Amino acid sequence: MIRLARKRNKNQLTDKQRSLITQVDPKSAVSEQYRTLRTNIQFASVDKEIRKIMVSSSGPGEGKSTTIANLGVVLSQQQKRVLLIDSDLRKPTVHFTFQLPNQTGLTNVLTRQATFEEAVLETEIPYLEVLPSGPVPPNPSELIGSKSMRDLLAKVEGIYDYVILDAPPVNLVTDPQILSSQCDGVVLVVRSGKTEVDGAKKAVESLKKANAHIIGAVLNDREMEDKSYSYYYAEK
Repeated sequence: MIRLARKRNKNQLTDKQRSLITQVDPKSAVSEQYRTLRTNIQFASVDKEIRKIMVSSSGPGEGKSTTIANLGVVLSQQQKRVLLIDSDLRKPTVHFTFQLPNQTGLTNVLTRQATFEEAVLETEIPYLEVLPSGPVPPNPSELIGSKSMRDLLAKVEGIYDYVILDAPPVNLVTDPQILSSQCDGVVLVVRSGKTEVDGAKKAVESLKKANAHIIGAVLNDREMEDKSYSYYYAEK
């Protein structure tokens, strides 16, 4: 587990700066913790190559979208080609984080209304590209579990070094369980003071039933008593 601690101070960052801390303040302690997360994921690839990574949480508001955005940034900072797919087709947020349009995206590609090349977008960060969600569909689970989704993942795996997927919360819908079986590894985000222990356990059990390969967890938004940043990583 990685612990992402925070320190309150009078000079609060803007929402966008806070979301992409690894870009706006790469020397910060929090950015260093995201790099530690990157390193641990890469070490987890010793026995099995991990290139398609799903990031989810047990419930909403636990910081998964911030985590996935910064993970994408730190991976791209190693000059690795990274694709971030917003596969949360119920409440997409990736386009907000990177300030990108969302008229065309994953749903258009899966329904063959657009090609991947037409829908994928560059970001201001070198080596990092985003496939936004596109219009919210009436049948998210069917699209996520479709042959079109499997074909898309097979295609982009041959183009990018890492493909990271932002999935909905595990305990709310079945989409993450469906998607996890198509990925090499899953990272679960929990938030200090918000995530309930039973909720986290339920999420882990649901993912295991789907034969997901859970490679670790991120403890987000932890304020330390001594107001210092710290992290730790533990094998599950």
